[in-house]
Amino acid sequence: MRKVIALALVFVCASYFGAFDVLAQEAEGPSRTGFQLLKEYFISGDWRFMSFVLVCLILGLAFCIERIITLNIATTNTDKLLSRIDERLADGDVSGAMEVAKSTPGPTAAVLYEGLRNSGDGPEAVEKAIVSYGSVQMGLLEKGLVWISLFIAIAPMLGFMGTVIGMIQAFDRIEAVGDLSPSVVAGGIKVALLTTVFGLVTAIILQIFYNYIISKIDGIVNKMEDASIGLVDVMARNKVFK
Repeated sequence: MRKVIALALVFVCASYFGAFDVLAQEAEGPSRTGFQLLKEYFISGDWRFMSFVLVCLILGLAFCIERIITLNIATTNTDKLLSRIDERLADGDVSGAMEVAKSTPGPTAAVLYEGLRNSGDGPEAVEKAIVSYGSVQMGLLEKGLVWISLFIAIAPMLGFMGTVIGMIQAFDRIEAVGDLSPSVVAGGIKVALLTTVFGLVTAIILQIFYNYIISKIDGIVNKMEDASIGLVDVMARNKVFK
């Protein structure tokens, strides 16, 4: 899993720098690469604040990619799973149905397994087990989202802090020189703008991934709820409840 995440991060970074490379060649000619342009802006924006923003981007992407990979693995064909369970229950093989659910990866199969495991105690016990274990699986699906939200909030704050520091530097230079010429304040204003841009870009990238992850979780939860209702119906139809 770590190797997959590392490869995905390398791919994202390569695409990111490649995009800058194209923009740089269009703007400055073929002699200037995107990495050089990005590095120049990074240094010009005061590396003390830009480094924190970069750390937020890297860690946020790591959590996002880990969640996306995990959720894709957790996605289950619920119709096919219920059909296989129905076949076992039609033969009166509750243990076989439990084995089918246990051997299938994903939170939906785990919830169905818990329901089948409590089938001997009646439909109320099955529904209670499904609800209880469904809450546990929801917590596992949402694992790490709080950190992504934190990085989305912190990145623009760090950018705005750099903006404030840059403006303070600009006013300090005006006070020291006693002149309001553009050359005096340009450095501080450049720092202010660059830190803001990098912070906002980081937050936008992570927000897109965050919304995609939330949509994946909602889809899995909806399938989990539908499969849970379907399981109770299948068990009642096959007269599993005594």
